Amino acid sequence: MRKIILSAIGIVLIALSFYIAKSLIANKNKPRPVKEKVIKTVLIDTVKNETVKIVIPANGSLVAKRRVELFAEVQGVFKPSRKFFKPGQTYKKGEALITMDASEYFASVQSAKSNLYNTLAAIMPDLRLDFPDVYDKWRSYLAKFELDKATPALPEITSEKENYFITGRGIVSSYYNVKNLEQRLSKYSISAPFTGILTQALVTEGSLIRSGQKLGEFIDPSVYEMEVALSKGYASLLRVGERVLLNNLDGTEFYKGIVSRVNGSINAGTQTITAFIEVKDEKLKEGMYLEARLDAKEETNAIEVDRNLLLEGQQVFVVRDSVLDVIDVKPVHFSDTKVILKQIPDGTIMLKKPVPGAYAGMLVKPFRSSVKKGDK
Repeated sequence: MRKIILSAIGIVLIALSFYIAKSLIANKNKPRPVKEKVIKTVLIDTVKNETVKIVIPANGSLVAKRRVELFAEVQGVFKPSRKFFKPGQTYKKGEALITMDASEYFASVQSAKSNLYNTLAAIMPDLRLDFPDVYDKWRSYLAKFELDKATPALPEITSEKENYFITGRGIVSSYYNVKNLEQRLSKYSISAPFTGILTQALVTEGSLIRSGQKLGEFIDPSVYEMEVALSKGYASLLRVGERVLLNNLDGTEFYKGIVSRVNGSINAGTQTITAFIEVKDEKLKEGMYLEARLDAKEETNAIEVDRNLLLEGQQVFVVRDSVLDVIDVKPVHFSDTKVILKQIPDGTIMLKKPVPGAYAGMLVKPFRSSVKKGDK
């Protein structure tokens, strides 16, 4: 019985082995499936050289072109006025910004003017006797002398004797002393040098103002300037009076400006040149951050494409009979996203969008976009 069972098992194993071997031989002879070759579709466009404007991007903050930092030259108590000295307050040209109490100093000025008047009155009899030819002009001057008004200029001295007489009596020195006091008295009131707005106020009514103390800042809100730093390579391209288009960071507001000034020297540390763009608009405020686009010059026989189309070695992909190839080009200007190229013949078919994994000799399926290369 044992021999019969072992014999049966051996026959089964031999039959199973024969079946497996036959299956392996059959599968080996089956043809393998051929992988279908995928041809990428690429966007193309035909090159048409034209005149391309080189635009220099820049940005910066606005600063009022006319601004004044207010400082006190005398000491006194800030007197209240019709308008509060607060940021945002507007003043017209010549209107008093700050007035300090000058009653004590005013009294000393009046005392000096009174002394000058008394001195002039004392010499009148001597002038009438010794200098009758100049008596009338000094009498006329004395008649116009008023203590509550500015001291008028002394009459012109026409002779050497008259000069010795007037100077010897101390009239000239007394006159200039009075004018000096009057000039200092005028500094107790600070007037607006132009129509504008107060942007900073560091003192309040009733406070004691000391000499040399900063009081605030005053600007003209009608004209602003934006300082921009550009690469030294643009130094020869910038022109005073060049029109500039500016916009806010959101790109929702646009303003027109001009290049008002260009610095004559290049910053040695950053190798940049500074230009100032003047802009006027009622919507603008000091400190606003704007972007500018300066039209530097025009490049003829060139095209503008995306920077990522330019390969290393200054080459670009072109399509010839549905096969990619590369040609040499000459970049003349780079911006953040664009590059201006030359030396590409008209009619050349080149890629409009980069193709991942592209190589020279790659088979592609061209697809022409409806948007032309010259369109912005």
